[in-house]
Amino acid sequence: MFYRFAALAALFISSMSAQEAVPSPQQAGGQEVEQPQVPELQPDLTDPSVTRAMENMERVRSLISHGAVPLVRYQRALEGIEDAKDMSILHKYLYNKELLPEQADQLIRIAQRMLVRRQADMMRMRQLASSGVVSRSEAEATDADFELAQNELRLAQTRALLIQQIAESLRIERSLASIELQVESHPEWAGTVYTKFDGHGVFTNVDRDRIAGAFQARFARPMPISADGETATHKAMHFDHRGRIDVAVSPDQTEGQWLVHFLEVNQIPYFAFRSAVPGKATGPHIHIGPGSARLAQAD
Repeated sequence: MFYRFAALAALFISSMSAQEAVPSPQQAGGQEVEQPQVPELQPDLTDPSVTRAMENMERVRSLISHGAVPLVRYQRALEGIEDAKDMSILHKYLYNKELLPEQADQLIRIAQRMLVRRQADMMRMRQLASSGVVSRSEAEATDADFELAQNELRLAQTRALLIQQIAESLRIERSLASIELQVESHPEWAGTVYTKFDGHGVFTNVDRDRIAGAFQARFARPMPISADGETATHKAMHFDHRGRIDVAVSPDQTEGQWLVHFLEVNQIPYFAFRSAVPGKATGPHIHIGPGSARLAQAD
């Protein structure tokens, strides 16, 4: 009986090893037609948890071949390696400052697949415990693994949302800076894309605080300033935005109409951009202060 079990175990391991060697559709070239624009996040094979999982696989293989443990241990060892690899990715990239929004989406998918594996393992171990194949305490330990995977997924989702929000803010900031730079070279936009008011030609910090305070008092919320002075985006574009602010409201909104009226009454210069420039992903906003221009040279 023992020899029959050992032979079956050896056959099982051999077949599973062959499956491990079969390339995935992506490895086989099934998705090589289109090169991904964003690099796939790769596991850290030097991570101690990955090393331990691989060592555990070798130990389990040896035990199964001698009939010392049930075959289910092999599947769990395989999943343990995949879990360790996924965790190494999450730990390496979750708080990486260079992470791209698309890579943040990858983190979510990685955390999701780990959660699915651990949920399946938890259900399987509960069934095995009911059949007496494994101990109840061992089965209950998988509950903690499942909860950990749930937490990792929540962290990945929160991180991805933050990265996407930052990226969107930067995209909008670049778009708004771009449209403001093109005003002088597109006089035909006047009266359609934007409205200009010169006022007395001066905008000071005192004006800024007075406008912000009046806006807060009128609408019971802070004025939504999207760019305050020279941001990193403006500096990178050699765009002189010092002493100016952008407010993320449309001049056709109630808030925008009020703001435009306030600026005109107080003779404060502004550019009110009503719509996006055709072909450009820009949004309505009000630029307060004199018109901006490119810096003569980079700092």
